[in-house]
Amino acid sequence: MTRRATQPGSMRRTGGRRLSLLAVVLLAGLTVGTASASASASAWGGQSAQGTTPMPVAPTAAAPPMPTSPAAVTPSAARSESPPTAIVQPKLPRMPAAQGVEVDRVVAIVNGDLILDSDVDQERRFGALLPYGEASGAYNRDAAIERLINRDLILQQSKLQPGGEITMAAAAADLDAVRKSIPTCKQYHCETQAGWDRFLATEGFTEQSLTGLWRQRMEVLAFIELRFRMGIKISPQEIQTYYEKTLLPQYAAQHATPPPLDSISSRIQEVLLQQQVSNLLTDWLESLRAQGSVVVLHPGEEAP
Repeated sequence: MTRRATQPGSMRRTGGRRLSLLAVVLLAGLTVGTASASASASAWGGQSAQGTTPMPVAPTAAAPPMPTSPAAVTPSAARSESPPTAIVQPKLPRMPAAQGVEVDRVVAIVNGDLILDSDVDQERRFGALLPYGEASGAYNRDAAIERLINRDLILQQSKLQPGGEITMAAAAADLDAVRKSIPTCKQYHCETQAGWDRFLATEGFTEQSLTGLWRQRMEVLAFIELRFRMGIKISPQEIQTYYEKTLLPQYAAQHATPPPLDSISSRIQEVLLQQQVSNLLTDWLESLRAQGSVVVLHPGEEAP
C-alpha cells in the first residue's frame, strides 16, 4: 500500500494517501520534540514582558514649585532621586512537555507515492500467507522493498487503463478458495470462520485488510497477463529445444528416466511462457524507473 506525497498544505490519504512536506520530514525519521515555556506562551497567545503594564508606584512628596521657562522643565528632586520603577513579570502557566511521537519512516518514493517501513513489515507477513511456495527462500528486506516498488509501478500503470478492475467481492471469493492451500493454516482449522480469523490475527491481519492486499495482488497479475502474456507464442521447436537441452541433462544427472516429451509439453510451454513474461516485465519495469522517479531511502537519510 502506498501513499502519495504532494505539495505542502495537502494531507496524506490511504491508498494514494497524501502527505504534506512537513509530514514527509517527520516520516523520514524525525520525532516531535518539546517546546520551551516561552515558545509555548507565544504559540498559545500569552503576553510577553514587553506587553505587560508596569505596576503602579506610590506617590512621593512633591518639592516646592520651581520656576519654569518656556524652553524647558527642570525635573523635581523627588522624581530624579527615586529608584527605578520595578516591573513585575506575569507568571504564565508552564506547558507540559510534549512526549516524543513515534512516526513511520519512509523507505522509498515511487513517482510521489510513499512506501513506508510498515509496508515492508506488512509485505513480510503477507509473503508468509502466499500458497504454492510463491515466497520461497529466507526473507530479504531489500528484496521486499524492490517488490513493493515494482508492485507500485505496475498499479500506477494499471490505473491508466480503463476497465478490468477487481472488486473486493471477487478478491474475497478468490482468497476463500486459496486459504485451503496455505499449509500453516491447517492447524488453525481455517475451513471454519473462527479458525480463519484466529490464524489471521496471529499474522497481524484482519479479513478486510488481507482482502485489500489480495485484491492488489490480483490486479497486478491480471495486468501482467493482459499486457505481456497474451501476445507470447511458444513454438513446438522451442518446447523440444528446452526438453533436449534443459530437462534431459537434469534427468541424466539424477540417473532417472525422463518422461516422454508429449506428456510434459504443456508444462514446458508454461515454463517458457513464464520466462518470457518475466524477461519482458523486467525490461518494462526498468524503463518505467528510468522515465519516472524512484528514490530508495536508507536509514538516516531524509526524504527530498
